[in-house]
Amino acid sequence: MDSLSPSEEQRVPVHDTPISGLVDRPKVPTAVEYGNETDFWVEYPNGLIDISREAHLSRVYPPPYGATIPPALKSTQIDIAVDGNRIVRINKARTALVVIDMQNFFLHPDLRIHTKGLQCVDPLMNVIPHLRTLGSKILWVNWGLTDHELETIPPSLVRGFRKHNGGGFGSQLPGDFGRLLMRDAYNSELYGPLQAEYLKGAKEGTDFWIHKNRMSGLWGYQTALDLFLRENGITTLIFAGVNTDQCVLGTIVDAYYRGYDCIVLSDATATTSPEGAFENVIYNSGNSYGFVTDTQRIIEAANRDKK
Repeated sequence: MDSLSPSEEQRVPVHDTPISGLVDRPKVPTAVEYGNETDFWVEYPNGLIDISREAHLSRVYPPPYGATIPPALKSTQIDIAVDGNRIVRINKARTALVVIDMQNFFLHPDLRIHTKGLQCVDPLMNVIPHLRTLGSKILWVNWGLTDHELETIPPSLVRGFRKHNGGGFGSQLPGDFGRLLMRDAYNSELYGPLQAEYLKGAKEGTDFWIHKNRMSGLWGYQTALDLFLRENGITTLIFAGVNTDQCVLGTIVDAYYRGYDCIVLSDATATTSPEGAFENVIYNSGNSYGFVTDTQRIIEAANRDKK
């Protein structure tokens, strides 16, 4: 919401609290619980928001409420600084890093120029080992089509990936890149060191490759990503990848609609769209869908956890 003069503020209706204003919203005066018996967050006056779902407010401070100090950090939890001078408390084992479309097709210099996307590689390489140490899973969510899926993709999506002279999903790319975004093709592999990093984590049982066939990794009644998250009891998702305003945003929004906690790493996502597109996603991720942080703040939290 735009800033208002004192006289204008006096005329603002009492219910005009902006839905998309969570970063700038004042901290709560007393502790508040949101949700229900099994799916809940607790927010405290010091700016901590406990999304670990480990302790109801009524069990920490029996009614009447008015608590000002959150309970001590448990060994299952970690506190991460996020935008808006807030701290988010998560359950480490119920958290997953969701890395979207960091594939050769979108990043390899022989196929396109994506300077900002390439700048996300190092932050990811730095943060992933720390998240593994915490016990969080690393999910590589990527385009990976089958020939059957080529027959079911809607025309709007087909048109978006096809040029007037042909090409599009399943078409042959130059050199050894293989068919466009088909499973097991080289252009569908992760870019550069990320492929080796995935293979390392897969061998250790911390990393998982999940195919998608739409912009969103959670599109549809039942998806591989949603099944994996529910089977593993994961409730908190940390997002990274390309493109911010397309496949990353699509997955964030669907995750938000399905009730997952959404945290975006602002230094590990990028887009080829105009700058405003990136800014819009970051703004809404922190002010509506969930929270925004960066890889350095994740690393700092992980280092504190080791002490």
